[in-house]
Amino acid sequence: MTDRLPTLWKAQIRDVICGDRVKIVEPANVYECTLSDDCFVGPFVEIQKGVQIGARTKVQSHSFICELVEIGQDCFIGHGVMFINDLFSSGGPARGNRTLWKETRIGNRVSIGSNATILPVNICDDVVIGAGTVVTRDIDVSGVYAGNPARFMRPLNTDPAQN
Repeated sequence: MTDRLPTLWKAQIRDVICGDRVKIVEPANVYECTLSDDCFVGPFVEIQKGVQIGARTKVQSHSFICELVEIGQDCFIGHGVMFINDLFSSGGPARGNRTLWKETRIGNRVSIGSNATILPVNICDDVVIGAGTVVTRDIDVSGVYAGNPARFMRPLNTDPAQN
């Protein structure tokens, strides 16, 4: 082994289409994506190319949002949430074969708890995903989900008087 210097790639914010009042806390690696009005992106977040994030959505620190993800308006992405687009359908990583990657669509008013893992799925509007939950299948009924794999726990209480 020799004492050679590694090639350094710096975290950066580049080629981002931003709406009004977008806030990004550095360090962050955010590139070639779209952040709508009033979005917040915490530190140590990576948002990859082609991602679209709706207005007033907040992405907390240490989260990873990969290509082929679309997140609706008024969403909350907790700390350390991981989005996955490669299901290892060929028995291992796609290794650049993007035709094997799958899309994820998150509806409006979806809250995803810290350290959740979201595989390529569709999640409807008005859903709460508990911390540490692994979402492996589409969610098409509003409510609260938790566990590994995610299971419906209860309806979402939408009556402000009871909150």
